[in-house]
Amino acid sequence: MLNSIGPIDGRYADKTKELRPFFSEAALIKYRIFVEIKYFIALSHTGIEHFKPISKELELKLVEWAKGLNETDCEAVKKHEAITNHDVKAVEYFIKDNIEKFGIDETKEWIHFGLTSQDINNTSFPMMIKDALQKVIAPKLDEIVAAIKALEYEYDGIPMLARTHGQPASPTTLGKEFRVYRERIENLMKQLSSLQLYAKFGGATGNFNAHKVALANIDWIQFSNNFVENHLGLSRYQTTTQIAHYDDLSGLFDLMKRINVVFIDMCRDIWTYIAMDYFKQKVVKGEVGSSAMPHKVNPIDFENAEGNFGMANAIYNFLSSKLPISRLQRDLTDSTVLRNVGVPFSHSLIAFKSLLKGLSKLDLNNQKLEQDLENNMAVLAEAIQTVLRREGFPKPYEALKELTRGNSRITKEVIDQFVDGLEITDEIKSELKQITPFNYTGYN
Repeated sequence: MLNSIGPIDGRYADKTKELRPFFSEAALIKYRIFVEIKYFIALSHTGIEHFKPISKELELKLVEWAKGLNETDCEAVKKHEAITNHDVKAVEYFIKDNIEKFGIDETKEWIHFGLTSQDINNTSFPMMIKDALQKVIAPKLDEIVAAIKALEYEYDGIPMLARTHGQPASPTTLGKEFRVYRERIENLMKQLSSLQLYAKFGGATGNFNAHKVALANIDWIQFSNNFVENHLGLSRYQTTTQIAHYDDLSGLFDLMKRINVVFIDMCRDIWTYIAMDYFKQKVVKGEVGSSAMPHKVNPIDFENAEGNFGMANAIYNFLSSKLPISRLQRDLTDSTVLRNVGVPFSHSLIAFKSLLKGLSKLDLNNQKLEQDLENNMAVLAEAIQTVLRREGFPKPYEALKELTRGNSRITKEVIDQFVDGLEITDEIKSELKQITPFNYTGYN
């Protein structure tokens, strides 16, 4: 780990290890072999004259073998690749090497029948991504939502001075501000859960040329639609070149970027609240905030999260804009780019964990919130002028503007004196004097 070039497999290896079963080189090899084996099995049930159907018992053994591949098996594939200089052909040769142990050596030429490497890659990658989303990313997002919701309830009804343009504004509540983030993330998570991933599966240039010329009696379009949907759990692009369009993955990366943008917004706001002393941070024994200043307790978890969200988004943005573009029927630029698909998910996962850690260390400084509300009585100007509008008082906005704008010495006493000088009933005066920054929070 100390010699890793990048931090996701080095410094942060313990934070990204959950993604190795989906985005490592070994993972890609295993997914490719799984697709090849599932295709081989499905092919045997098409009624091909020289390929008798594989028994249910043997099917289970083949799938179990494909799912149980170990590091030694993956190294054997890489040895083939060192000779072929082609990663998917290496997978084909490896499977053929091992097929005789199942007593069906005579059928090995049906492995990878009629396919091009992209039929395997463009099914393996979306399966890898789909599994990573379901098993790692979505559960971690659920965890963050739960943490935000807990803070939302803990801070429910706690009044806080709002700031628009960085300036004091009509009060809000701290719980409601956390609810804003939760609602935004939940809305995006609904889109994430409904996102459909697609696969390309149609031969060398997408037309089933080899399939049709060899076995024209089989409806290869229907076969492939059924195979991709029911055996691999994906949807099949109906019309393609040699490669997938990647429009679905582009949409996924854009959606992940939007999720991260919300979290960046949240990290910056909480960082600012900490700087304003609205939050202290729980001290962890043994931790050091600064190598020179012993008193420091820095908001490093939110800073780390923000940095990694930014790194992830830079790569999501590149993947989203690059992958859907390929010269003519195919160039190879997508191949090397796709190998980096786990990188932005890794940076996102690092950020998720840092954000969770930061949220767990927040310690509310309610005294500071109350002090800021008491020191900013001018924010009641909106409330007073609105009630006066209701009563038909002439030019109430202008009257409050004259009193408060640019005046930093507005106190409760100044407000009360202003109200007493208005030509309104005592009942309305009493109503206005009951309004304070602590109860002027609307629905919260």
